[in-house]
Amino acid sequence: MSNLKNQRILLTGGAGFLGSVLCKKLLQHGAHKDDILIPRSRESDLRKWENCVAAVKDVDIVIHLAAKVGGIGYNMNYPGSLFYDNAIMGIQLMEAARQANVKKFTAIGTICAYPKYTPVPFDENQLWYGYPEETNAPYGLAKKMLLVQAQAYRQQYGFNAIYLLPVNLYGPGDNFNTESSHVIPALIKKFSEAVRTNAKTVDVWGTGAATREFLYVDDAAMAITLATERYNKPDPVNIGSGNEISIRDLVTLISELTGFTGQILWDASKPDGQPKRCLAVNRAENEFGFVAKTPFREGLNKTIQWYNEAVDQGTL
Repeated sequence: MSNLKNQRILLTGGAGFLGSVLCKKLLQHGAHKDDILIPRSRESDLRKWENCVAAVKDVDIVIHLAAKVGGIGYNMNYPGSLFYDNAIMGIQLMEAARQANVKKFTAIGTICAYPKYTPVPFDENQLWYGYPEETNAPYGLAKKMLLVQAQAYRQQYGFNAIYLLPVNLYGPGDNFNTESSHVIPALIKKFSEAVRTNAKTVDVWGTGAATREFLYVDDAAMAITLATERYNKPDPVNIGSGNEISIRDLVTLISELTGFTGQILWDASKPDGQPKRCLAVNRAENEFGFVAKTPFREGLNKTIQWYNEAVDQGTL
């Protein structure tokens, strides 16, 4: 599949943070706006089988982004619903797509699927070497089942399903909800509000020792587009930048970029999450030519600027 022209594409989660950027990338790569179908969760609950069947009707490609997600606190509070909602949506949608003879299914997994103590950089062959970090295991395992399903369906039915493992994303339009946001938007909100209120201290969870890798949302959208166009194999593929940073260094950088000059208070009674995260990204480059382009500092600046403008305009 060399381009997306004349392909009807179902993009679940297409109105969300990543989905809205991905939609633009698909258009740039030949898709027509009338051929990109974006079901809204309030109108089409994909946890219900009949909605999955209706969603894939007359579709050529499915890109399944839709997910219930959150940070460490959210994962700890809602493990049951995170497991059920993510598993049932993906499993039913892929089965409905298979029954409807959809040509291609791009399943978006999660870095949380990796074992807790995976050596860095995470290699795709290490996915099954242990149990995921406990606070996000229900979510990670629910999404990991889509890899099992994709490979099983390819083997038994010849169904062209691929599975991508994006690292933590960030960028303009991210989720800044206090209860469910991931680490970068949560920190940007904390430090920006501290600057606005002239607060002298900011509290941060954990010890700062854990490491993470982050990918700018535009880069992630490009990776998914390229994989959907060019990749047709059963092996899972990491999607990341290949750059690792400690939470302590991340906090220092965000405090600097937001202009916070007060004291940072670390709450070591709160969990750090998975100890280390950094991906091996050579498979994505070798298989479909993806290399992340956005420097981390530049991406953070754009995200902070977007957040401050949204607050000033009253849209957040």
